[in-house]
Amino acid sequence: MASMTVLAATAVPDHLRGALTRWLLEVTPELYVGTVSARVRDELWASVTACIDDGTAVLAYPNDNEQGFELRTAGHQRRIPQDFDGLTLIAFRSKSQGMANPL
Repeated sequence: MASMTVLAATAVPDHLRGALTRWLLEVTPELYVGTVSARVRDELWASVTACIDDGTAVLAYPNDNEQGFELRTAGHQRRIPQDFDGLTLIAFRSKSQGMANPL
């Protein structure tokens, strides 16, 4: 079943932006929205993570949990989604911490 998908991709290669617009609408620069199946969403995310380079990306989509959605991140993020007893909260990475992405 198709569901609403929101993807924010910052500083990604132009060819990736073009690939995303085949399936999603670019409603504002670097913000993509659309209704796609889980399979298409997962394939798009695989494409994003494969060629993210120095950019960043966040994917939000509906899920059967308390919050009603799930987040995925790629690239060097300052904000890190953390699971706390089934709830996703956002932790901020300080500038002194390394930029490894746990998710």
